[in-house]
Amino acid sequence: MNSAPSAVSLSSIESDTSAAISAAQKQKELEQFPRTKLAHLPTPLEYCPRLSKALNGVNIYIKRDDCTGLATGGNKARKLEWLMAEAIEQGADYVMTQGATQSNHCRQTAAAAAKLGLKCHILLEERVKGDADYNENGNVMLDDLFGSSREKRGPNLDMAAELEAVAEEYRKKGHKVYVIPGGGSNPTGALGYVNCAYELVQQIEELGISVDHICHATGSTGTQAGFVTGLKACGSTIPLLGYGVRFAKDIQESKVLKLAEATAEKIGMPGCVDASDVVVDSDYVGPGYGTPAEETIEAIRIFAELEGLLLDPVYSAKGAAGLIDYCRKGHFKPGENVVFLHTGGAVALHGYLQYFQK
Repeated sequence: MNSAPSAVSLSSIESDTSAAISAAQKQKELEQFPRTKLAHLPTPLEYCPRLSKALNGVNIYIKRDDCTGLATGGNKARKLEWLMAEAIEQGADYVMTQGATQSNHCRQTAAAAAKLGLKCHILLEERVKGDADYNENGNVMLDDLFGSSREKRGPNLDMAAELEAVAEEYRKKGHKVYVIPGGGSNPTGALGYVNCAYELVQQIEELGISVDHICHATGSTGTQAGFVTGLKACGSTIPLLGYGVRFAKDIQESKVLKLAEATAEKIGMPGCVDASDVVVDSDYVGPGYGTPAEETIEAIRIFAELEGLLLDPVYSAKGAAGLIDYCRKGHFKPGENVVFLHTGGAVALHGYLQYFQK
């Protein structure tokens, strides 16, 4: 980890230290839940000097969850540590999940199943009308390489119901099927980001900086729900902002809050998350889920050219587009310290080649 110069008040240091001590204690409490090691943790917290300079002097730190290791990395590895442990504990021989065609979650689930000796079956939803690259390259190719079987579904279906129906067919054939919801987003999966919040709070204290904002892309809700639960559970006062990639602000905030409340119950901290803690900005969705806007592609190019970092067109780049715009408009101010959670997903770039042809 490397840090930028920053003036920090004594009260901020004391608050951050208290939260870090609590976070370390609460990490140990998570040991009550089954977990299988899949991710390379802790992921780095990296200061980005060239990006910071380009964004009006806002000090940008990247929490590198693109470096979790499993199947090129990404945020789902954290969730899968808890989900796959639960599957093994229940005696499953099959794991099943669902997502969009270029689902990062499905790719990492397939890899986790391969690593642990379980069979994997996935349902891919055609949320976006794509070309041959979109439908066969990127994550889809890796799904196949990891040995997963797959089916396709059309748009606008109840994918949870579709998945459960397929799981029941397999159960009738004698298989023990563990169903993972889209994005791995349930209270068990969200433990991965409760743990990430504890991890980050301790890294911030080690750097001796005071962080003004944390932001990231929010989709299936598990990352934001777990993150905000972890922050509030350890007493951190750093505000968390999710940049929506699919749903309108009010819908996404409602979904995140519902899961955060259930996650707080699971870790024995009921009521620690309030509705005011869950904040989403869905102004950077662009034309729709899985379809990049001009600012999405600009964000990908800026991160690549200034810091050598690869974003994906569906999630992380839409979050980065929000970060960039907030810095340009002064919502994030010069001299403030902002942490951007990089959720990975660069494999999906290979499904979007048409947007990068010169």
